[in-house]
Amino acid sequence: MTTSEIETAHGLARAELHCVPEGRAVLLLGHGAGGGIGAPDLVAAARGARAAGVHVALVEQPYRVAGRRFPAPAPQLDSAWLTVAEQLEKEFFADLPQVFGGRSSGARVACRTAADGGAVAVVCLAFPVHPPGKPDKTRQPELDGVEVPTLVVQGDNDPFGRPTAAHHREVVLFPGDHSLKRDATGISRTVEEWLDRILRPLG
Repeated sequence: MTTSEIETAHGLARAELHCVPEGRAVLLLGHGAGGGIGAPDLVAAARGARAAGVHVALVEQPYRVAGRRFPAPAPQLDSAWLTVAEQLEKEFFADLPQVFGGRSSGARVACRTAADGGAVAVVCLAFPVHPPGKPDKTRQPELDGVEVPTLVVQGDNDPFGRPTAAHHREVVLFPGDHSLKRDATGISRTVEEWLDRILRPLG
């Protein structure tokens, strides 16, 4: 494991790198609004990605590195994320395809930045379609705006809602709620198989 600190316009970000021999791509994973990179579903997804021959970068946003509990505004999150992605590409992963991903708030960042960051695919864990009890405040357009292959792993009893599938978007449901704690092995296997299938045409 290698840790890289990246200066962004909004403070210092940190990336925990888990590399594999001869990796064919890199998966950047962002944390949820109030959680860190040790969340069970992030750990499971990272394990699955490495099994698929994909490097993993677990990215901590500047507000987390600075010890703040509450997330920065979306434009700052997106800006910091893109800076991290660009720097990691320059320093560690030149010429490798990048897959953006994350859980909850991190999944939203991945969706919003996929086009600008040139991501070849997106992995969403526990995408928060709407705040609990407020289905009218939908974030589905953030998912719908992604034009590359997208995997959504969601708890079947998630109070933040359930995304809909689309022609380039697969939704895989697991028993449980927003935490996605109950089936780490299943999440790992799902991410591994999906990444392997999506990345195969890229060589």
